[in-house]
Amino acid sequence: MWAASCLASCCAACACDACRTVVSGISRRSARIAYCGLFALSLIVSWILREVAAPLMENLPWINHFHRTPNREWFETDAVLRVSLGNFLFFTILSILMIGVKNQRDPRDGLHHGGWMMKIICWFILVILMFFVPNEIISFYESISKFGSGLFLLVQVVLLLDFVHGWNDKWVGYDEQFWYLALFVVSLVCYLVTFIFSGLLFHWFTPSGQDCGLNTFFILTTLILVILFAIVALHPAVGGSILPASVISLYCMYLCYSGLASEPRDYECNGLHKHSKAISTGTLTFGLLTTVLSVVYSAVRAGSSTTLLSPSSSPRGGAGKPLLPLDKADEQEEEKKNKPVTYSYAFFHVIFSLASMYSAMLLTGWSTSVGESGKLVDVGWPSVWVRIITSWATAGLYIWSLVAPILFPGREF
Repeated sequence: MWAASCLASCCAACACDACRTVVSGISRRSARIAYCGLFALSLIVSWILREVAAPLMENLPWINHFHRTPNREWFETDAVLRVSLGNFLFFTILSILMIGVKNQRDPRDGLHHGGWMMKIICWFILVILMFFVPNEIISFYESISKFGSGLFLLVQVVLLLDFVHGWNDKWVGYDEQFWYLALFVVSLVCYLVTFIFSGLLFHWFTPSGQDCGLNTFFILTTLILVILFAIVALHPAVGGSILPASVISLYCMYLCYSGLASEPRDYECNGLHKHSKAISTGTLTFGLLTTVLSVVYSAVRAGSSTTLLSPSSSPRGGAGKPLLPLDKADEQEEEKKNKPVTYSYAFFHVIFSLASMYSAMLLTGWSTSVGESGKLVDVGWPSVWVRIITSWATAGLYIWSLVAPILFPGREF
């Protein structure tokens, strides 16, 4: 027994030393990646608790206070939502604390990039505390998460637009026949996949003998938008490229599929209800992958906030100069502290807050708990409309990115 306790103490000490070493190695440049790692850790914890926490939560009286114990799926969903709420509060608090940070002299700049051991401890405490809050709070968080997930999908759209326009500009900038051919081939493949995908949607979600006018409307609207993208992008007045149009077309068709697939399983026009388990696993994996990629990309390409700062040549630029001259090392350190931040810390953490909501919806199938009966509410129409409206918003933002420079030639887009 004594040997076992010594071994446990040694393992705990080694684990603490390892964590301390990793945390101390996080620099300013790697801080954003560290936040991404913490977000990935929250996904792993959510996934694990989704599989193993149900038997434990059944014995917690403040959670399982129903007259009839809910099924296992209810507790799996509840565990994911509680981890997500802790993650959401952690990044929301950081976002509020970081409002107004403009240069590296601000003490909050050090909080954003450092103090990792304390931040990880606070994150764990928040997550644990969420398992002591009433079910009503979790139910309310689940409701607002659907709308927060919609906002995150819009952020994904903006990031996707930024990515495809940058991709297109880079290949066109080479000004070589090979890259023009590659651009054409990628665009052609995206369009082929888009139209094949649309055919599958008609097969899955408009079965013969059923009145599926709404599903037909969703699919036809997406096809019309796909054609409209190409017409606007190739119009001589716009002078756009076919690559962004093809990628956005494929993404809109995927959003249409995602919305149709989230229709209730007992809906006669949802042809996937017989294969719901296999389909949901693939959708979950793809959704989590795109979420992680979107968060990592937002961490790297977070919007610059330097435009909110006064230029270095402004009259206030010398207001903070010391009265006594500094040596060269001190002067370099002073200049380093006066550097403006390169991105908005507050917006950076908002991205993670919204991503926490979105990942929870993916892990729970956009559904949760909880009436007094304790039965799980199935995937329903709110989830469908969130995704369909996101698809339409994607189309609107893309078309706006094409026509805005023409409508407002004096502005930079």
